[in-house]
Amino acid sequence: MVDVSEKTPSDREAHARARVRLPVEAAALISDDDIQTKKGPVFATAIIAGVMAAKKTHELIPFCHPLGLDNCKVSIEMDGTDAVIDCRCKVHHKTGVEMEALTGASIAALTVYDMLKAVSQDIVIAETKLIAKSGGKQDFRRDE
Repeated sequence: MVDVSEKTPSDREAHARARVRLPVEAAALISDDDIQTKKGPVFATAIIAGVMAAKKTHELIPFCHPLGLDNCKVSIEMDGTDAVIDCRCKVHHKTGVEMEALTGASIAALTVYDMLKAVSQDIVIAETKLIAKSGGKQDFRRDE
């Protein structure tokens, strides 16, 4: 791990996004902003999985510091037939939360895939990327 013992804690935030391309037959199942399958509500389950994953990032990614997140929000919106997953994490700590946000978005995307694979396996997790981060040495904002 990187030694952060000399760093001063500060407010840090990160926003990551994953995009899941759904086939038309899966996207057509959306009603009331979610998809209901035999396993349950797809987006609601993916949101819970994303938050759980963000909180356990240090257990999944070697050398990540364990962080007690102050806040983590996962949201999912449709853009055509794409499910766009946003994960926003906040912490007051000595190290940033980019990996937590990226992990949350990634696991939420994998959960969407898992819950819809019985409908179609023509699902593509197209991209996962950091949108923005603040706090620490330098801020970052992706031009979209």
